Amino acid sequence: METVITIRNAREGDAEGIAAVHDASWRDAYRGIIPGRELERMIARRGPCWWQSAIIRGSRLLVLDFDETIGGYTSYGRNRVPSLRYGGEIFELYIAPEFQGLGFGTRLFEAARKDLAEYGYPSFLVWALSDNERAVQFYLKLGGRLVRQATERFGPETRTRVAFAFQ
Repeated sequence: METVITIRNAREGDAEGIAAVHDASWRDAYRGIIPGRELERMIARRGPCWWQSAIIRGSRLLVLDFDETIGGYTSYGRNRVPSLRYGGEIFELYIAPEFQGLGFGTRLFEAARKDLAEYGYPSFLVWALSDNERAVQFYLKLGGRLVRQATERFGPETRTRVAFAFQ
């Protein structure tokens, strides 16, 4: 039997799978970076109902479908920081830990890049916490150029985040 791996638009019925990837990948990426209580709050806010609502609203959301199992997702759209002269933004791109290191992140990134360009946003940003070494290296490897640094508050603590530009 052949395993089918596709990247497709999220649809109703994907919310549970996306929420599971969000939960596992955020714990994997941010444990020790975002304070524990804040991380748990952030994960709890993004359960299946939140994702179902995003799907119904028509948010730009692609999933990595690994033989009917959601193995990753990316959400993207118009840049949320108008002072930065880039039309689009990839808001999130996460791969479940068991699917990492196999090239799926790059495939999801390229699919989002293509859709952003077709939507009229050939240039775009991606933000990452600077302490998330895997993400920083991933975006640098894909050709991202560091264009901005900012801080983000997580409870009583702050972390540096960096913006990568792509054109």
